[in-house]
Amino acid sequence: MIVLIAPETDLPNEIEILHQLFEAGLQYYHLRKPNKNYEEHVAYLNQIDTEYHNRIVVHYVHELVNVFNLKGIHFQEQKRIDHIDNPGQYFKGLNMFGKTISSSFHEPEDLANCYFEFDYHLLSPVFSSISKAGYEGRGFDVNHIDKIIIGMGGVTEFNIETFKKLGYKGVGVLGGIWNSENPIDVFNKIQGQFK
Repeated sequence: MIVLIAPETDLPNEIEILHQLFEAGLQYYHLRKPNKNYEEHVAYLNQIDTEYHNRIVVHYVHELVNVFNLKGIHFQEQKRIDHIDNPGQYFKGLNMFGKTISSSFHEPEDLANCYFEFDYHLLSPVFSSISKAGYEGRGFDVNHIDKIIIGMGGVTEFNIETFKKLGYKGVGVLGGIWNSENPIDVFNKIQGQFK
């Protein structure tokens, strides 16, 4: 399983590259644009072919699931801490039928002890980040946790086997693809290791 995280700041040709990644088989695109407001999120989504909307998970503007046929919603760690104690209240205004719910974690114990049933969990940093300077990898081994955990931090086409050995069911990648010379080529190489 490959989760591609959106670059925080828009890149030249981003939408064009994204369409090529969807065509290559990308199933989980996490739309994480902290500096975009509601209207800017809508404008961004409107640039993407509607046939791919059901592969997009939103991080910030969860109510977009009521407007677009999206894959699901994601909770950043703080938002999870703030809202998941009373999930019934949080989800009341959201059309979540058939949608995924995921969350970010930075400590394996917090992930293991989380009572809420997320569809999958992003855990970072496994290795030192490519996109965030000074974000040192911690090599978390999650073989003992019986949940779907996606490893993030320092993902490249060369360390997928290590992620698998550490117990991850997939990888979350940002810099490894967006910062590469040929994002489609790198995606295909990573995807090939999950077949």
